[in-house]
Amino acid sequence: MPLRVGFDLDGTVADMYSALHDEALKLFGEEVLRKAAYKSKKPRQAVRQAAGVKAGAEQDNAAPAPAPEDDPTTAMAMTELHLTARQQMQLWDHVKKIDNFWTALPELEPGIIARIAKTSVERRWEVIFLTTRPATAGELVQMQSQRWLEAHGFQYPSVYVVQQSRGKIADALQLDAFVDDRPENCLDVAIDSKARAILIWRGAEGGVPASARRLGIGGVPTVAACLDLLIQADTEAPDGLVSRLTKLLRLKSSAPARAGV
Repeated sequence: MPLRVGFDLDGTVADMYSALHDEALKLFGEEVLRKAAYKSKKPRQAVRQAAGVKAGAEQDNAAPAPAPEDDPTTAMAMTELHLTARQQMQLWDHVKKIDNFWTALPELEPGIIARIAKTSVERRWEVIFLTTRPATAGELVQMQSQRWLEAHGFQYPSVYVVQQSRGKIADALQLDAFVDDRPENCLDVAIDSKARAILIWRGAEGGVPASARRLGIGGVPTVAACLDLLIQADTEAPDGLVSRLTKLLRLKSSAPARAGV
């Protein structure tokens, strides 16, 4: 049976933050972004936020809660720009009006989509990309995502726009592995499916959440490193991929518990 691998898009292979930063520059100017970043580092503000200050001016400059229409990755990218709640709303309203916004994002690792495509052909893997991207003007999110993948070297990509548990989708698709940059998505996959979740962790080494490791989720710093790992596991133990990945990630050998078991 061919290896079946799922990949997340934004924050994993697509650089949404850079695209949002460019649009914020157009909308607010460099000086506004510089001041926002400076204010976000002021200890006094951090103390006020921790204390739950509610005054109008203070609240406007505090880190805002994600908008209901935003998926978590989009919300995080917005928050990392250090804009006020009002500015985030303005930026998102602006982005939603851009025709085919999702087709213009850069890759997080140059050439990584072409490498995934090449590897999938050489090793006869079945690959599917999952995303929770919000809608923008232009084509449907699915088609924008497919065009982006094709432009970066993946011919005939399969894209599933997620509106429910990724774990349940991974289970229904009988994925062997799923690659994502968000611990909560990996936890979802680990709990609700038999797929081995692999976390792309670009933070400090050793900073992978303990809750993730307890469920057999290992972190690697790049998608390129993840591909190396998958290739090694597929080569050495094609019929025992999950257990081989567990050893390569230096995780406990016990399989993650599934919901309802």
